[in-house]
Amino acid sequence: MDTLLSANINIVKIFAPEHGFRGEAEAGAVIQSAIDQKSGIPIISLYGKNKKPTPEQLRNVDIILFDMQDVGCRFFTYISTLHYVMEAAAVAKTVVLILDRPNPNGYFTDGPVLEEKYKSFVGMHPVPVVHGMTIGEYAQMINGEKWLEDNLVCELQIIECKNYTHSSRYSLPIKPSPNLGSDEAIYLYPSLCLFEGTDISLGRGTATPFQVFGHPDLTIGDYYFTPEPIKGVSENPPQKGKKCRGFNLTNEAKSNLQGNNSVNLSYLITAYKHFPKEMKFFTSPDFFDKLAGNSTLRWQIINGRTEEEIRASWQPALDNFKKTRSKYLIYPE
Repeated sequence: MDTLLSANINIVKIFAPEHGFRGEAEAGAVIQSAIDQKSGIPIISLYGKNKKPTPEQLRNVDIILFDMQDVGCRFFTYISTLHYVMEAAAVAKTVVLILDRPNPNGYFTDGPVLEEKYKSFVGMHPVPVVHGMTIGEYAQMINGEKWLEDNLVCELQIIECKNYTHSSRYSLPIKPSPNLGSDEAIYLYPSLCLFEGTDISLGRGTATPFQVFGHPDLTIGDYYFTPEPIKGVSENPPQKGKKCRGFNLTNEAKSNLQGNNSVNLSYLITAYKHFPKEMKFFTSPDFFDKLAGNSTLRWQIINGRTEEEIRASWQPALDNFKKTRSKYLIYPE
């Protein structure tokens, strides 16, 4: 934004997604419309009740500039905001200009493909957990597959990345959200976020969120941590004040996750097997199913299916998605 203002571009308003305009609000926190203190420009929240710009909000807008750092996962809600922005822009006949950015998880595609029944703001499209596309590529797919309401098509202009390929490894210069503060957390995020539908702590309220997992009653693990409130990051973290036993995956992320091309289910399966049977593991089963994109994964884990069996069940839909994805790629594999 500072660059645009210095070039005398007339910015009439800012639309803020989950985590807020400056990416400083924790997951799920209410984002209020306000005035940006640094620039004095009005901020309109697109997280909460108002997820899509209204016709009135776009009345004096000539072009929408979409510049957001995605992390390449279906349940990271920036691509859901992209959908709603494109939908509103198509109705208003307003151009969406995308400043494309590298995807730090753009080197692989994996996970269950979302079923229509489980569509929500943490998964709006029939794509796998890891889609392997940049925001620009994904926007082209939204248009091409006619996923906008009433088969609308949004006019897009995409400013492409230079020298980027899908085999590139990219370290984010700025945190995309308060709890994704390291490369290791971003690499682990596709595999660990499913725990958000369980009673397991992912280290919110510690210095290593999304790099650890554990629970006070887990019967396995050689790492211990105690979540505590962190203002503006994790103010009421799961298992607050309780000593959790589990695993620190930071070194694993550094050593091999960057070169691994799959969602790792072993963390989830291991935690379930070593969780007290008299306690409820899936504390939010509906939310878990929305994150997974189906109810099958939860059933498979409960019934002791192996990782290999689970992964095999994903393959037909995943193969079909990869064919669809190939039509919209801007950058070489």
